Amino acid sequence: MKQDLVKLWRCVVVASLFVIVFAASPIRMSGQQGPDTTLTGIILDPQGNAVQNATVTVKNESTNAVRKLTADAQGHFSSLDLPAGRYTVEVTAPGFGTTDRTGLLITAGQPQDISINLNVGNVSQQVTVDGSGADSDSIAAQASPVQSLLNARSARSEISSEFIQQFTSPVADYTEIIQIVPGTFTINTNGVGLGQATTSFRGFQDGEYDITWDGIPFQDTNTPSHHSWAFFPGQWIGGVDFDRSPGSASTIGPTPFGGSVNLLSKEVPVQHAVRGTVSYGSFNTLLLDGEYDSGSIGANRKTSLSLDVHRLTSDGFETFNHQERNAGEIKVRYQFSDKTVLTGFSGVLILDANTPDANLPTRDQVAQFGYNFLLNDIPNDPSNYHYNKNHVPTDFEYVGVKSLFDHGWSLDVKPYTYSYNNHQHYTNIGSITTLTDTPTAADPNGYCATIQSNGRLPCGIDKLNSYRQYGETSTISQTSKYGVFRTGLWYNWSTTNRFQFPSDPLTGLDQTLPNFHETYYTNIYQPYAEYEYRAIPRLTLTGGLKYAYYNQNFTQFADDGKTVGNLNGAASINNVAGYHSYLPSADANYRIMNNWSVYGQFSKGSIIPPTSVFDVSTGKVSDLPKPTGVSTYQTGSVLKLKRLMLDGDFYYIKFQNTYSAFNPTDGQGDTLYFLGPDSISKGVELETNVSLWKGLSFYANGTVGSATYTGAGVPSGLWVTNTPANTQGYGLTYQDKNIDLGIFDKRIGPQWNDNGSYHNQVYTDSFSTVNLFLNYTVKNHSRFNGTKVGLSFNNLLNAHDIVGVIPAASPNPLILPDGTMSPYLATTAISGGDQLTQTPGRSVMLTVTFGYTGKR
Repeated sequence: MKQDLVKLWRCVVVASLFVIVFAASPIRMSGQQGPDTTLTGIILDPQGNAVQNATVTVKNESTNAVRKLTADAQGHFSSLDLPAGRYTVEVTAPGFGTTDRTGLLITAGQPQDISINLNVGNVSQQVTVDGSGADSDSIAAQASPVQSLLNARSARSEISSEFIQQFTSPVADYTEIIQIVPGTFTINTNGVGLGQATTSFRGFQDGEYDITWDGIPFQDTNTPSHHSWAFFPGQWIGGVDFDRSPGSASTIGPTPFGGSVNLLSKEVPVQHAVRGTVSYGSFNTLLLDGEYDSGSIGANRKTSLSLDVHRLTSDGFETFNHQERNAGEIKVRYQFSDKTVLTGFSGVLILDANTPDANLPTRDQVAQFGYNFLLNDIPNDPSNYHYNKNHVPTDFEYVGVKSLFDHGWSLDVKPYTYSYNNHQHYTNIGSITTLTDTPTAADPNGYCATIQSNGRLPCGIDKLNSYRQYGETSTISQTSKYGVFRTGLWYNWSTTNRFQFPSDPLTGLDQTLPNFHETYYTNIYQPYAEYEYRAIPRLTLTGGLKYAYYNQNFTQFADDGKTVGNLNGAASINNVAGYHSYLPSADANYRIMNNWSVYGQFSKGSIIPPTSVFDVSTGKVSDLPKPTGVSTYQTGSVLKLKRLMLDGDFYYIKFQNTYSAFNPTDGQGDTLYFLGPDSISKGVELETNVSLWKGLSFYANGTVGSATYTGAGVPSGLWVTNTPANTQGYGLTYQDKNIDLGIFDKRIGPQWNDNGSYHNQVYTDSFSTVNLFLNYTVKNHSRFNGTKVGLSFNNLLNAHDIVGVIPAASPNPLILPDGTMSPYLATTAISGGDQLTQTPGRSVMLTVTFGYTGKR
């Protein structure tokens, strides 16, 4: 552990020095990458012609910070790296009246492109217009924990830094943060932020939607799933842009058709500050966190950085599911000019846990050992927690440049790299069995292959999933009076090493042959182009095309027969796979009134087959399956009144499901893979926030939907697993001066579970989770600004619910009224071997933060 901590500090220090030295070096750059809070626009006269050399003043309505700009000869202006907030834009030009656009909402991670029309008149005339749809007039919108955008072209939710800091647990990860969004379903069985959690929504499971960090997609390399506990802890997240749709052609990633959870790092503050936090609570959970903001430093005051280092330890809610996390991140910003900024980010995390590979208890174990059972501490027992170890170091780095040029052109480039290395040792025995290690002549080394033949049941696993990914994202855009043109490329190259060896859990010695061992690399190219056309002042039409290309070079080594077998004496076999898809998109947004908009969208998406298509005897697959295809249609509306914010959407999605395998009956020839049954997902999502009184607001969202199989010869009409029929979310918040109080309830409706056989096997009833947060924060702009005392309660009512079941038994076919046997409709008897997903018990956390803020 000491070596790991030394590595962690070394990585953070080296990354810091690298970025600072690189940023401060006297090189000339033509790009910038900030937190993407960029404002660009064009100044037009009443006939739609560009007004050159107009003076543009951008003023933050909260801090009164002012930036003065001059439009170029084509009427374009731009301002980089604006802090999120509400702004007034004032435009003056000779021969025209002064025009003020007030209440312009700048959201972290969402660049704004605007056009401003001037009126002819003398310089004393002034015209005031609304900025971004009456956000400044809508008290309800300002107080809402989740924001909706009037210029949205799809169902979109914006989660602010304020909500993350005040109304989530200090140890929460991103899956718990996005639980507030309509329709989302997240459970971490070991407690908030204390295990690998996943989120599902609209019938899409983890791996069927994108997650990005500052616009960079991250995902596993065998399937595009994600690791919530190993990359981006809540301490690093400054906001979330959750797009519950495929987005447009410029939305990059391996699976954006389900949606995109866009995580945003915290902005680098311009003011010097130091904060130290201690959080302690249930399950002996302790978080120590230190943050440092440099403010503007260096001789030219163009460099600033922020740093976070933290350590988390916890026993976990489940028995003996201990966890330890040591992590550090640094973000550095260098301002070359008003039009060019460079940003660098580095995050390093080291995780150690006792979580077994199959980390769900059975009905029998819960009945025998209690609701929170996972592992035991019985000596010589194969499920003893001492035999279950995860060591997971990760890192994520990027350096980005963004630049604004004449004629409305801009360039945004981000090269990046990240890695994941999960090395596990665990037992795979579910029953209570005595464990000995007496060598025999037939079993001199204690290998698992001979353990079972000698009547010794315990068997362990030595498993590795390791990859390194490199890539870049680049976007070129041009803003004119007609609209915005965007084109760019996402490129990603990854190399992977995965294996699983049977292993003696006492000696740690591995079997000679693995269950599987594979190495491979993957190339991904996604070029795209789209145009956002301002057809009339209140209507924008956007169309585009993306080309998704994937190439894999795959090597599998001979194994013990579990996966590819002995390969007829060869050491390995090599396969090459290529997949491609053309993915169009089209959408429209119409502003009915300044505070009311409607939108519609069509988009297509795809996902390539998992690498397991090659997990067949001899490793040869002559006929590769095609990528899964998805078509999405949705429409929605956003309304913002003074004391009411309301938005809703309807979606219809046709999804070709995951892959199934067919083995020829004669045992000869290749295993064939084909797409499973199609499914249709459709539903309605609603969201509102009501301002009740000064500082007091009521928030609610709800969904009603379905995801069912469809088509001839398939289990038509049966539900896709883990798809609630409905969800509801409620929140009552009070925020005034130094006080932030909030109580939130998330109810997940009934759903069906299966074991991958496309049957409605087990019915799971609805459940509800209530969370409560109380905070006092110093917000008086004194030297101790940011000092805070907070108390959080997760699962306040201590509900103990079964929220998911993996059936142990196979379904029994149902006899139909005509006496025939249905191959699809079935029932499954409850079994003691059923694996259960359960809500964790109540957790309470006390947080104390000491903050010190220096002068600007």
